[in-house]
Amino acid sequence: MFGIKNIHSEHKPDFLLIVFIFIIIAFGLVMLASASSDLAKMEFGNSYFYLNHQLLYGLLPGLIGFFIASNIYYQNYKKLIIPLFILNIILLVLVFSPLGVTSGGASRWLNIGLIFQPSEFLKIFFIIYIAAWLSGGEKRKNSFWGGFVPFLAICGLISFLLLIQPSTSIVAILMLTALLIYFVSGAKISYILITIALAATVFFGFLYLAPDSYRTQRIMSFMDPNQNVLSANYQINQSLIAIGSGNIFGVGYGESTTKIRYLPEPIGDSIFAVIAEELGFVGGIALILCFLILITRIFILAKRSRDHFAQLLLVGFGSLIGIQVFVNMGSISGLIPLTGVPLPFISYGGTALAVFMTISGIIVNITKHEKN
Repeated sequence: MFGIKNIHSEHKPDFLLIVFIFIIIAFGLVMLASASSDLAKMEFGNSYFYLNHQLLYGLLPGLIGFFIASNIYYQNYKKLIIPLFILNIILLVLVFSPLGVTSGGASRWLNIGLIFQPSEFLKIFFIIYIAAWLSGGEKRKNSFWGGFVPFLAICGLISFLLLIQPSTSIVAILMLTALLIYFVSGAKISYILITIALAATVFFGFLYLAPDSYRTQRIMSFMDPNQNVLSANYQINQSLIAIGSGNIFGVGYGESTTKIRYLPEPIGDSIFAVIAEELGFVGGIALILCFLILITRIFILAKRSRDHFAQLLLVGFGSLIGIQVFVNMGSISGLIPLTGVPLPFISYGGTALAVFMTISGIIVNITKHEKN
């Protein structure tokens, strides 16, 4: 369906994978209803405003994306990815045009009758492009000029377009994901080490050249959490209070007090703090286990795959989900500097939910054509 006939026989998709994808989505919607109710009531007079918005602009297009992606033979993306990737790059540039929407000093959104974030679509198209390109021959893995330099060039272009928005966290997540795909593809270890060294040089060089940037301030605040408790460290301190208040079993569903007045972004990147407060350590660990099972299953499928392109796609998408989950939970728990990254499948944001559900559809299609 939706593609050229392929030599592989199509069979039932991976049941465990689908179950945990929709368990996490359902859990996210239930927790969003709680986390957003008071905020929606104060802002719009409707406790279900944010939930309804997520259902209409996140879940509905996400289900459509999941259905279509799960029925497009994944090998067809090799033919489609170049025009799609170029279109995505054009959309990234257009955020700086009159069509762009600026919020909080960041230019990350486009308004073409529907407001969306083009950088979210990179999580699909950039990963597919890198996987398709690296599966195209040994030269792209081992050649310096024919493989390594083009890899750095495309990563550099995407990083530049995201950094000027600015969208530092997405850069870090996408580039780490690309590096993992590059490693699994069989690239030389020396190229991997050079890439890491270059990234570290750029990172520390930026800190040195821009000591007053918000990125630097977040790192400095992380290193000394007792400073700026009412400004730079306010969100993380309130998040830790919320998580600590949950104890073992939580204060009860819908009973969070920090989400009402104290916790910034309770429906966005801080939603895990609300989950931990209302459902406690047990609820937080249960969600983490669901993510671990999902990500582990994707990597098991990648290891068993006999097709190199499928293997790289699964590694890329599994890494993307895993890294973003860790970055969100880690930053909101004080393990790493605060990033502002949403929790996949859980946080409010229609584009993000639709993108991750579409990614899930691609993964499911691979399981239809790979014997696992």
